[in-house]
Amino acid sequence: MAVTVAGAVPARAQEKPAIHIVKDPNCGCCTAWAQILNDDGFAVTFEHSSEPALTRFKQRVGLPKNMASCHTAIVEGYAIEGHVPAAEIRRLLAERPDAVGLSVPGMPYGSPGMGPESDRDAYSVYLVRRDGSVEVFSHYPAG
Repeated sequence: MAVTVAGAVPARAQEKPAIHIVKDPNCGCCTAWAQILNDDGFAVTFEHSSEPALTRFKQRVGLPKNMASCHTAIVEGYAIEGHVPAAEIRRLLAERPDAVGLSVPGMPYGSPGMGPESDRDAYSVYLVRRDGSVEVFSHYPAG
């Protein structure tokens, strides 16, 4: 039994998590974020959406208005809002908390797709709970 479990771990680690991004077709920072995820081993797909439809999508998946950013993604049933680092998405998928997903509200400078990390503003990645409450999942200090 232990051999089967141990054998399954490396295979799962090599899978490319599928992430579907819903975004404005003209948003360059969303495209930059998607490229970062692609380079990090995610299988990225897009859906272009108008602003009203994107807002309704965010509401449907359970994201509070105060957690909004420019794009929303879905990965393995979790919502990912804004410029969330790939490492935090991987941590979410590994830990599998009972939550809506993760958010980096707004568009903080230096978050993935928003300029150089070496010169970033401080920002937090929030875990959005199913009841709408949020807690800091991780924090990135100014660079």
